[in-house]
Amino acid sequence: MKFFMILFLLGIPTVAPVMYSLKYFYTSSSGIPNFPEFVVVVLVNEVQIIHYDSNTKRAVPKQEWMNKITEDDPRFWEEETNMLNSNELTSKVNIAIVKQRFKRTEGPHIVQRMSGCEWDDKTYKINGFEQYGYDGEDFLVLNMTTETWIAPRQEAVITTNNLNNNKAQLAYFKFYYTKECTDWLKKFLYYGKCPLMRKDLPSVSLLQKTPSSPLTCHATGFYPDRAQMFWKKDEEELHEDVVRGEILPNHDGSFQMSVDLDLSGLKDEDWGRYSCVFQLAGVQEDVITPLDKRVILTNWREKRSSVDGFPTAAVVGAVVAVLLLLAGCITGLFLLWRRNSHGFRCANSSESSPPPGEDPAVKKETSERQTMLESRGLTETRLSSSDEH
Repeated sequence: MKFFMILFLLGIPTVAPVMYSLKYFYTSSSGIPNFPEFVVVVLVNEVQIIHYDSNTKRAVPKQEWMNKITEDDPRFWEEETNMLNSNELTSKVNIAIVKQRFKRTEGPHIVQRMSGCEWDDKTYKINGFEQYGYDGEDFLVLNMTTETWIAPRQEAVITTNNLNNNKAQLAYFKFYYTKECTDWLKKFLYYGKCPLMRKDLPSVSLLQKTPSSPLTCHATGFYPDRAQMFWKKDEEELHEDVVRGEILPNHDGSFQMSVDLDLSGLKDEDWGRYSCVFQLAGVQEDVITPLDKRVILTNWREKRSSVDGFPTAAVVGAVVAVLLLLAGCITGLFLLWRRNSHGFRCANSSESSPPPGEDPAVKKETSERQTMLESRGLTETRLSSSDEH
């Protein structure tokens, strides 16, 4: 699978068991005008929390709640910046080596690195991952199960041979991505637990443009984006005559999605057998909307008639517009009320529960932070160090 496609596929929602994730994306580039040569983006549950680039040379928080981390670790941002400064220098060496391997020294080139871990707080399952890509294609992949590096391209064989001969380093990588990485994930979840771990169900509507148009089941206002929606007949999910839309962001940080159903072959007596189903990861109860002609919102009229010369259709259209406006206001107020009454209020830091599996009395030691810095710095230098043997 192409590396750039993997980056997009990471955002594909699913209602499989909820996996909390911590992901680091490093992008090194050369020959690209008006673009930083080195960019780092850190995500928790697909939400960006840290940004660094070679223009600003500073690690900065991308979420307000990330500033709370200095309460326990006052030097966090200073150390994060120093670590990424070092990685930036190493990245220049790495991209030069890879260009030589491919014998493509001219023109624009990009080396990408993705690393991190996923953790399920119900099953305690942990997945660690790390891989490199060059110009949109896989270059190196670390197999955590076998503790070996894999070379998807012939140009990476030299590097994988050197890396696979260092058994101590491989063992430490596995320890880091299955233990230390998840410890950091839990800490970040602790500081941002209100916005990151909340679950909001959507408002669902049935929409249709014209009598011959597909019927759209539209859900909006849900969070997080790990969700799916489908049509079913009786208790069987439909795959034919159905078009699924992608999940899109709303301006308030929530999400929306839709799924269309072709009604052209649907008999009137079968309407009651159809329903639209919305499922949100981590929420057991589905949002089910039966197919009902009476609740479909539309901008068409079946009949145009007049009584004593009065344009009835115009009046009906105006009434429908007012009703739709009122429905939108009521929906907005309902969503606001639900958010304020179902866990949107975060407790004060003194009242907050500790990170999963962590004793609040136990402070993070300086050595723990240093270990993480050393381990992340080590992984960033591997491309250059491998060629020195």
